[in-house]
Amino acid sequence: MADSAQSPADTQKRALRAEIRERRRIRTSTERTAAAAAITQNLIDLASGLKVRSLSAYLSLPDEPGTRDFVEWACGRDIRVLLPVSRADGLLDWAPYDGTDEDVDILGLPAPTTELLGPIAINDVDLIVIPAAAVDRSGMRMGWGRGYFDKTLGSMEGCPPVYAVIFDDELVDSVPRERHDQPVNGVVTPAGIVTFSR
Repeated sequence: MADSAQSPADTQKRALRAEIRERRRIRTSTERTAAAAAITQNLIDLASGLKVRSLSAYLSLPDEPGTRDFVEWACGRDIRVLLPVSRADGLLDWAPYDGTDEDVDILGLPAPTTELLGPIAINDVDLIVIPAAAVDRSGMRMGWGRGYFDKTLGSMEGCPPVYAVIFDDELVDSVPRERHDQPVNGVVTPAGIVTFSR
């Protein structure tokens, strides 16, 4: 990970994250509802096109681009859904989700109440859907600074397609990057699905 002294990229990331958090905070409920509906349909199209039988996703928070309706759709289609559960060591455990019981993990993020499967459970999914603060047009993802998803993606061999869910204005020309940052295969926004060439 980054050195204890802040790098120029880390400083730039902090400023950009603050700006994105504020933009997300001030979106109206009407904008959020419309964006969530469009994102849900685009995620359904992506999963259907890839013919996924299993996926990992996450339950969005109120200010985030909405993923909850998509997760509910997947559960209703007998697609196996794994959700992340944060660990104190910076790794992610995974737990199956059936659309019902929900709790919070050590970071206060939504998590299922089912049995934890451990970090390697994600190796068996057909699609990975992850959060992001922003993604650039080369596919480089900027997360929220904890490094959980970068560690997960960086440790996987034969990684399935990875798509970040963001608002349209969060697909940008470039993001600050550091050595540990991991790219994604594409993004899902209200406007559509963008797949990056690799």
